Amino acid sequence: MRTLVMKFGGTSVGMTMGLTQLLSIVLNEHQRWDRLLLVVSALEGVTDSLLEAARLAQLANRRGYRRIVGTVRARHLALIEHLPLGTNERTALHADIDRLLFDLLDVCQSLADQQDEVRRPEAFDSILATGERMAARVVAAMLRQSGLRSVAIDATDIIITDSVFGNATPDIARTRERIERTLIPMLDRHIIPVVTGFIGSTPSGRITTLGRGGSDYSASLAAICTDASEVWFWTDVDGIMSADPRDIDSARVVPQLTYTEAAELAYFGARLLHTRTIAPLHDHRIPLRVRNVFRPQGAGTLISDLPDHTPALKSVTMIHGLGMTAAHSSAPIAVMGAVDDALFRVAGAHAEVVLSAQSSWQTLLAFVIPTSAGPDALHALQNALESRSQADDALARWSARPVAIITVVGTHLELLHKRLAVLISALEGITLLAISPSPTGSSFSLVVEVDAAAQALERVHSVVAQ
Repeated sequence: MRTLVMKFGGTSVGMTMGLTQLLSIVLNEHQRWDRLLLVVSALEGVTDSLLEAARLAQLANRRGYRRIVGTVRARHLALIEHLPLGTNERTALHADIDRLLFDLLDVCQSLADQQDEVRRPEAFDSILATGERMAARVVAAMLRQSGLRSVAIDATDIIITDSVFGNATPDIARTRERIERTLIPMLDRHIIPVVTGFIGSTPSGRITTLGRGGSDYSASLAAICTDASEVWFWTDVDGIMSADPRDIDSARVVPQLTYTEAAELAYFGARLLHTRTIAPLHDHRIPLRVRNVFRPQGAGTLISDLPDHTPALKSVTMIHGLGMTAAHSSAPIAVMGAVDDALFRVAGAHAEVVLSAQSSWQTLLAFVIPTSAGPDALHALQNALESRSQADDALARWSARPVAIITVVGTHLELLHKRLAVLISALEGITLLAISPSPTGSSFSLVVEVDAAAQALERVHSVVAQ
């Protein structure tokens, strides 16, 4: 049976216009596919609000976190009031929202009272999960009101993970078993599950999250465990762009990407894709299409196995990294291990990609900080390394500072010598700290100082867009 998994981001579910578009899309695709499964994110901005509430709870600022919870409640209720829901559906939805927020307040209260650093990451995940849980209930209620059979599903019941709170890794075998037992019977009965993105749970039932942007990964997992034919991500732009349109006004849609190119973009900072999204889809050869929920007639960007392997520059990304410099040349194994260990401790992520430049008298290592580690990971990592260096003479010889990593992604870049030469020439006057082509030929990274990053990104994009 042909199954379509569709993931809707926060802009889709965060306002009446987006929900109207979502409903129209679902009604249309419901007629075209045998089985339909939705994954939804929290309303835009809600996860950040809940994170702030968790931090205030950690500081025992009860007035602060209660104010935020009240604002989140008011926003959801205002959205519900503008939806064409019947009285019973609206009343039940209000009750669900209030129950979830009462539970959230209990967790905040416990966090404020206990001040237990060991349990803090678990409490944070429980608080952050509330956004997706509310959104799923809103979407399912709207679908039911429109005559579709739909039910909200908490991914805590189906996605089983390890206990790395904040950036958990799913157990695929257990997750598949849960999905086959829970979701497949619904799909076979033409019920549309609306699954919470971003969250899962340990085997013992403790709530976990999959890292920032984790709803993408949730959709990927749902796709491989239901043997989906395709996955569609609905967002607020026309597809994956040649650069982040928030940084480059002239960015344009990239019509097609290979799985490898998309994975490189995700890891090096493309905001539309979670870093772990692509690998499961690649392994199961499930195509992914990224489309604009407000312009559903557009084809968007297709990510799949592509027959055309013509060398080409396609897109450029920028991501923050940590630069480690030592005024000597030596094997950097010790510092690499220290940074990886510190990053895992503060953000539950590993330093999977390291760019390096070395001479007879100086060494530079640039560590990519994955977006899934969260916006505070770089600062937390610097603090952790500074504290650790006081007791580690080898680490104390290294100095740390933020750097920017600009990465060009495309096909067979190892054959584009002239284009890459033009690209580097365009950066005249900007200090290049390191240059690193990938062994796959799908990416080419440049490390620059943070204060030169915006200018470097603009110049690189001007070459990519030629």
